Amino acid sequence: MALYENVFIARQDVATTQVEALTTQFTELVTSLGGTVSKKEYWGLRSLTYRIKKNRKGHYTLLNIDAPSAAVKELERTMSINEDIIRYMTVRVDELEEAPSAIMVRSAEKSDRPGGDRGDRWGDRPPRRERSRFGDEASAAPVASETGEEA
Repeated sequence: MALYENVFIARQDVATTQVEALTTQFTELVTSLGGTVSKKEYWGLRSLTYRIKKNRKGHYTLLNIDAPSAAVKELERTMSINEDIIRYMTVRVDELEEAPSAIMVRSAEKSDRPGGDRGDRWGDRPPRRERSRFGDEASAAPVASETGEEA
């Protein structure tokens, strides 16, 4: 049997539980046709680079599949029929990665940073200096008058 990586994108208005149900449905389809799914990764709701079928975001999921080509063909046919799937891609690989994918590693690194995804953007900025507020000009230092005399 051949090894495949399949990534599919579900519509943004589909709930996470429905995406998990779709993943389970696709896994059962592959196993019923003589294959196995060794890894399932839900990458979350991510922004799309460009609009696809009027969607700006999508739920991404990765499946590592060890199955005959007929099972993969049926999986792709099922995905193309399903209205909740806006894109899918299946690639044949030489070996399956058992470690977390690059997307999962990157998101884990982001969550380890202080301040979340944005990082500590203003951590090394010095505190603001005090300014006089509007209306406090009377208590400010005296200034030269218009005639050039000092007060």
